Amino acid sequence: MVTAVIKPFKLDDVREALSEIGVQGITVSEVKGFGRQKGHTELYRGAEYVIDFLPKIKLEIAVTDELAERVVETIAGAARTGKIGDGKIFVTSLEQVLRIRTGELDGDAL
Repeated sequence: MVTAVIKPFKLDDVREALSEIGVQGITVSEVKGFGRQKGHTELYRGAEYVIDFLPKIKLEIAVTDELAERVVETIAGAARTGKIGDGKIFVTSLEQVLRIRTGELDGDAL
């Protein structure tokens, strides 16, 4: 399972890049969070507000072990702006995958 947290405006770039390498399914969630950025301040009608949690996009992509490293490299390349807050990528093992419709398991279910 490759989980990536990226800047919202990079979603289309990442989706297109993943499509080019053959990734067929992605789960996308709108999330909020912060890392080293620690948020920022904004001015609204003359008052300053601290924005602690920044809008981000969370991608979840279940892939085979053989494709995982390529997916990580593709996301990193497409999501990178070189500025703080570009995001993070996490890779975890999946214990079991089941396609509900057919009953296929693990690699066949992906």
